[in-house]
Amino acid sequence: MKSNLQKMLAGESYDTRDPELLEIYHRARALILAYNTSDTSDRDKRTELLHQLLRKVDSGVWIESPFFCDFGINIEIGENTFINTNCMLLDDNLIRIGKNGLLAPYVQIYTAIHPLKASDRIFQDGETTRFRTSTKPVIIGDNVWIGGNSVILPGVTIGNNVTIGAGSVVTKDIPDDSLAFGNPCRVVKSI
Repeated sequence: MKSNLQKMLAGESYDTRDPELLEIYHRARALILAYNTSDTSDRDKRTELLHQLLRKVDSGVWIESPFFCDFGINIEIGENTFINTNCMLLDDNLIRIGKNGLLAPYVQIYTAIHPLKASDRIFQDGETTRFRTSTKPVIIGDNVWIGGNSVILPGVTIGNNVTIGAGSVVTKDIPDDSLAFGNPCRVVKSI
């Protein structure tokens, strides 16, 4: 029988309040708090905290505070990537960001999905209300710039050398060498 962590990573319906997942969540919250309140001039401490929090952090990664994520253990960030202030990475599944990336302030990356129909989404577990959740990974290539206040939805792949305009809601894959923006985000031209 699969654990809820295994179900989560496989994209199957899982219990978000499973004790193992809550333990990982609480560990991440402690590391995020330490990171967000650390002295920004103490690069060694901040780098150490990121290595404890995230699955993979290559050299030259810079993440502005405050930074938020769900678990941390499902996030991979390539070398020289810059993540600006108030970014939210809900990593219920893999979030992979390539090298030389730029994420502007308030970028949000989601991997969790809930059924649309309320009766499929909400269920009772004794006296506790639970919500059915599944996941899809988000993959972002190398040399990608994502403009401020953009939202990347579950299951999206963004290719290499892409620019996403500010305020975009990315609902579908974006091919390499593209300028894309809007709600929903669409490719405007090759670059």
